[in-house]
Amino acid sequence: MKAAVVTEQGLVVKEVPVPKPGPEQVLIRLRAIGLNRADLGVAAGHKHGAIGGPGAIPGLEGAGEVVEVGSEVPDSVRPGMRVMASMAASYAEYALADWGRVAPVPDSNLSWEQAATLPIALQTMHDAVVTHGLCKPGSAVMIQGASSGVGLMGLRIARLMGASVVVGSSTNPEKRARLAEFGATLAVDTNDPGWVQQVLDATGGRGVDAVVDQISGKLVSQTLAATAILGRIVNVGRLGGAVAEFDFDLHAARRISYIGVTFRTRSVAEVREIVRRMRADLWPALTEGKLALPLDRVFHLDEVTEALAHMKANRHFGKIAMVTA
Repeated sequence: MKAAVVTEQGLVVKEVPVPKPGPEQVLIRLRAIGLNRADLGVAAGHKHGAIGGPGAIPGLEGAGEVVEVGSEVPDSVRPGMRVMASMAASYAEYALADWGRVAPVPDSNLSWEQAATLPIALQTMHDAVVTHGLCKPGSAVMIQGASSGVGLMGLRIARLMGASVVVGSSTNPEKRARLAEFGATLAVDTNDPGWVQQVLDATGGRGVDAVVDQISGKLVSQTLAATAILGRIVNVGRLGGAVAEFDFDLHAARRISYIGVTFRTRSVAEVREIVRRMRADLWPALTEGKLALPLDRVFHLDEVTEALAHMKANRHFGKIAMVTA
């Protein structure tokens, strides 16, 4: 099969053996692959959890047909099914996924390219917004870094779960202007010194009940100030920096729960439970076409270098996909 492989000379598309599924794994013939920012580090030779280094195949999600299943895979996942899944090493024509990460592609409304961009966004944001952010009808929720594909999904999920105030942040004026299309009731520019007051004004002075923070870095203390007493900050990403000054007194005074999440240290059983909860809450809306993400561009696997450069430039809105044929 063709795969994009990390080498000492960079990322190279070459022929490698098709992987064989273990007892609880599913082999998928990938038709499309979703790109995620973590792929940039792996492609550059860095580690992302246990994955990375020479010989590694980047990628975290994709969509295609089930080819083969392991001996312990439940009957609900069968050869021939159209599926999407989160998985390692998806920059390839074939990849393995744990059966608990696999979900059927609704035939009625999703292309391969659209389906390939959904697993990471759905799992990450349902876990952050609902499981840890405790979003419910009437909640006020903020997504820091809302113009990414995952961020846009966070806006959609918050509105779907009944949030009455949904704040999205973006420092790009064109992207910020589009956040309302995805459910934002307020879009703020975190380069504007008045953004915290705008959030407080939108919530009657309380602040938001939960922030899903993909930025962190120097914004963290301002984010504390925009969060309600007894609110929650769910730290999903650190695009603005992994180390910064933190106002511990403000954190204590507002009695905020600060929660770190990552898939890198979760067990197989924990990830399966995340997927199960996500599907229980979101699948009806997905099949009705309410949770699709905008596709910015579609590349071929042979154009992986150009696709990653496009993502690194950060000019895209929504998701980037690659096709294998």
